[in-house]
Amino acid sequence: MRRLHTAVLTATGLALALGGLLAGCGTTGGLGGSRERAAPVAPRLPADAEASRQYLELLEQLIAATPARQAEIVQTARLAAENSPTTMNRLRYALLLGLPGHGAADAVAARRQLSELLARPELLLPAERALAGAFLRAAEDRLVLAAENHRLQQEAATRERERTTATERRLRAEIEENQRLRRALDDARKKLEAVSQLERSITERGGTATGTQGRP
Repeated sequence: MRRLHTAVLTATGLALALGGLLAGCGTTGGLGGSRERAAPVAPRLPADAEASRQYLELLEQLIAATPARQAEIVQTARLAAENSPTTMNRLRYALLLGLPGHGAADAVAARRQLSELLARPELLLPAERALAGAFLRAAEDRLVLAAENHRLQQEAATRERERTTATERRLRAEIEENQRLRRALDDARKKLEAVSQLERSITERGGTATGTQGRP
């Protein structure tokens, strides 16, 4: 969150510095121009600075708010963007969606709305373009990371299922082998008992026959 805020401030500062440089060149005459030629540029810099201040204050307010208050802020911005879809209202809502760390953050929606705004750069002030571009890149980076994380989770789940399947297969094989050995042992025991009974039967018949032959 702090890195993203720093990136926003940096992008805004660069945009304002560039605006100031352009304004300065126009005021001093640039390539021989007059003060009248630079006049249309002058009003844009205060508007740019004021817009930047408002966006940053809104983002700071969202960061510092409780979860319930964060939901209210985003809801208010959403209604404003839907009911009065000015560039500022739409950008405010898109920036709130693109700021991570709160329940209403939505990188997909932020990317879509920021891309639509940046498709008409002539409607944006320099600082607005800088903010929109910075948040768009951040949203795209998060989506790439989310996709990669999902892929890794899927691979891990697949490997886990494969390990579980292999373990179950080995367990079934061991159970079947144990059952086979148990049956073989039962068969051997039965055969041994049969042989023992046969031997006892032969012994008993032999003893009976000997006793009969010994009588007068």
